[in-house]
Amino acid sequence: MPIAFDNSYAELPERFFALTPPTPVPAPRLVQLNTALADELGLDAAWLAGAEGVAMLAGNAVAPGSTPIATAYSGHQFGQFSPQLGDGRAILLGEVVDRLGRRRDIQLKGAGRTRFSRSGDGRAALGPVMREYIVSEAMAALGIPTTRALAFVLTGAPVMREAVLPGAILTRVAASHIRVGTFQFFAARKDIEALRLLAEHVIARHYPQAAAADNPALALLDAVIAAQADLIARWLLVGFIHGVMNTDNCSIAGETIDYGPCAFLDSYDPETVLSAIDTGGRYAYGNQPSIALWNLTRLAEALLPLLADDTDAAVALAQTALEAFAPRFQAAYDSGIARKLGLPGDSEADTVLGAEFLGLLGAHGADFTLSFRHLSRLKAGVAGEEPLRAVLANDPALEGWLERWRQRSKATASGAILSVNPAYIPRNHRIAAAIEAAQERDDFAPFETLMTVLARPFEDREAFAAYENPPQQHERVRRTFCGT
Repeated sequence: MPIAFDNSYAELPERFFALTPPTPVPAPRLVQLNTALADELGLDAAWLAGAEGVAMLAGNAVAPGSTPIATAYSGHQFGQFSPQLGDGRAILLGEVVDRLGRRRDIQLKGAGRTRFSRSGDGRAALGPVMREYIVSEAMAALGIPTTRALAFVLTGAPVMREAVLPGAILTRVAASHIRVGTFQFFAARKDIEALRLLAEHVIARHYPQAAAADNPALALLDAVIAAQADLIARWLLVGFIHGVMNTDNCSIAGETIDYGPCAFLDSYDPETVLSAIDTGGRYAYGNQPSIALWNLTRLAEALLPLLADDTDAAVALAQTALEAFAPRFQAAYDSGIARKLGLPGDSEADTVLGAEFLGLLGAHGADFTLSFRHLSRLKAGVAGEEPLRAVLANDPALEGWLERWRQRSKATASGAILSVNPAYIPRNHRIAAAIEAAQERDDFAPFETLMTVLARPFEDREAFAAYENPPQQHERVRRTFCGT
């Protein structure tokens, strides 16, 4: 049964988007279909996997009810403002209402040129498509708000990047694709009517409680600030590095979006940068909270005309709203670290223990994920101290820390900690190996095994024990790359 599209964004004025049919490809081949997500969306997985569905997923046919558009937005890219960006290689097919009544976008990434492509070819290579599929689904399994991956297809046509690579198209699902940069697009043009329409659309779609506020635009800003503060805290708690936190990659819905050169920490170091395009370290792991606030400040600037008629009054309201970010983020992060350590989180002593543990990890270059998992097993009684001592080089300081940690952790249940600290994350070298096998040998077995492992990240499975290990020296991935 075809998809029942219901397209609210395409009902906005034409300056919000460009009507853009996908560009057909010569030989589409469905590689992966996320049947669980299809069911969640109320979609017919059998239809999607059939000839008509694959034609839609490849951009070779427009399904009934679909209104394909490329959305307009601006953005600060590495701090520099670009007044017009937009979907240069992504086409929004439309929206569906899922089984829980939530409106979700369905978008093709790599479906051909649009009005916003500039010098790009509008296509995507297999590697970045696989990276986004793997990491976005892993983030979902970790419980972190994220866009999702419904499917990917090979196009049968090569793309030129650093070499000739297989072309692919990702089908992405999102609460919406509205970004900080979407508001910036209209603010830069002083299009107050469009700003108001966009704010009303976002409030109705994502933050309906804001509609009843005395100042709905301010309530919208407050809600986005809170969502981003909580999201960035959750990123740090699993060691995630977005890699390209431009304002056009900052979702108004509070989801992780646009994975590009993303990566996960191996050795704990707040200054870690893996993105090849982040040459100055602007988006380093430890910089992500301050960058999120910087991006939210750009959103507040765009919303000023809606906050108050008087500019000074609007600025004062925006500044007060932005002041809520730091305490909101810190509270979410501190409580998260306490949970990762199996501590009550109701005392400054827990915050100190968290800082000291991270200090030990940093001093020894210990693996972030594995160290917390070893501590989890220790508290849960399924392992002793030796694995943790080994990753921390038998540091004498660990003895005193463990003694104080045991005293504080007595107040919490022993089993819960295993459901907080994952055994498995999408490690960079595993992603690289899966991409290499697919690109070089058309072998998707490593990808499929990795997806099986990542689907249940908190459950120890003996058959996949090797997947929890950090890379050996020769396996380390030192740079990740954007898909454009």
